[in-house]
Amino acid sequence: MELSMAAEELKTAVNRLRRAQGQIAGVIKMIEEGRDCEDVVTQLAAASRALDRAGFAIIATGLQHCLTDTDMAASEDREQMRARLEKLFLSLA
Repeated sequence: MELSMAAEELKTAVNRLRRAQGQIAGVIKMIEEGRDCEDVVTQLAAASRALDRAGFAIIATGLQHCLTDTDMAASEDREQMRARLEKLFLSLA
């Protein structure tokens, strides 16, 4: 199963990934500056949530494509497709 999607469909995910990238850079800077542990962990949690949400958005978009792609339904057994999608979701859990 390929998750080939148009850039417009992934715009939200890309924005979340950019936000996470900035948050991670901020976390690194905070650690280097010796900032308070609670502040560092708070920022790290925010970056983690942004990454999770981006991953879920990508998987959801891919799922939508899988369900609407008749070639996919014809070429891949539904149970096999379900198992692969489940594995993707669980990889983010």
